[in-house]
Amino acid sequence: MSIQSHAVHRLYEYRQSLSTKPYASRGKNLVRCGRCLLEQSFCTCEHRRLLPSKAAFALVMYDAEVLKPSNSGRLIADLIPDTHAFLWSRTQPDPQLLALLENPDYQPYLVFPGEYALPGQEVVTEALSEVLANQGEPEQAKRPLFILLDGSWREAVKMFRKSSYLHQLPMLSFSAETLARYQLRKGSRDFQMGTAEVAILTLQSLGEEGCADALDTWFKLFISSSLATRSRLVKHKPEQIQLLKQQFARQVTDLYSEQITYHP
Repeated sequence: MSIQSHAVHRLYEYRQSLSTKPYASRGKNLVRCGRCLLEQSFCTCEHRRLLPSKAAFALVMYDAEVLKPSNSGRLIADLIPDTHAFLWSRTQPDPQLLALLENPDYQPYLVFPGEYALPGQEVVTEALSEVLANQGEPEQAKRPLFILLDGSWREAVKMFRKSSYLHQLPMLSFSAETLARYQLRKGSRDFQMGTAEVAILTLQSLGEEGCADALDTWFKLFISSSLATRSRLVKHKPEQIQLLKQQFARQVTDLYSEQITYHP
């Protein structure tokens, strides 16, 4: 089966071309799929399906973040058709990123904790679907473009503070009431979540519950497939992985049976 590449795949290949030696990740001796970066026997690529989401995402990734098998940002690009990915640079912002932020077809939102908002920076904390509903006729509304800063918490704060082009964007902020399920890397703050989990909350805020649920299942499949390669974690059994694959397939089928159409 031919697997169509997406923005994170292309960024991964570009970042690899800049490296002078292979990225030494945990489990570096595993034979990994070149797309999902899971161990080949747990590859999920053939189960990928695009979701009928009206959201757009732009991942701004810190240096080698895109090379990490534990990175969950690629899961967003797996499912959301209108996903973009860029390497962050303090001194030379990607011109394509800047052009995307100025594209009149999009309304960009920086997804980030509101406590970091600068004076005068708009912070949206209510359901975004309600905000968009007050912006006029649906056919005239701009597509929401969600900017996610993808890296460790320290790196994300640095990217925000050192990127003046982000300081004028409205900020989408929400507090998570449950701890992140992200078991591969844990941050030092309670609200820190995996990038895919932030996207799940974003889709929920947009009112796309079905897409959020499907991404949540895809994230769980990623976690279970990753942990299944560690023999000490016997609770992650093959039957659990198979059930998640089946659940994801049903969710995608249900989404399209509701005749929600994606317009690129």
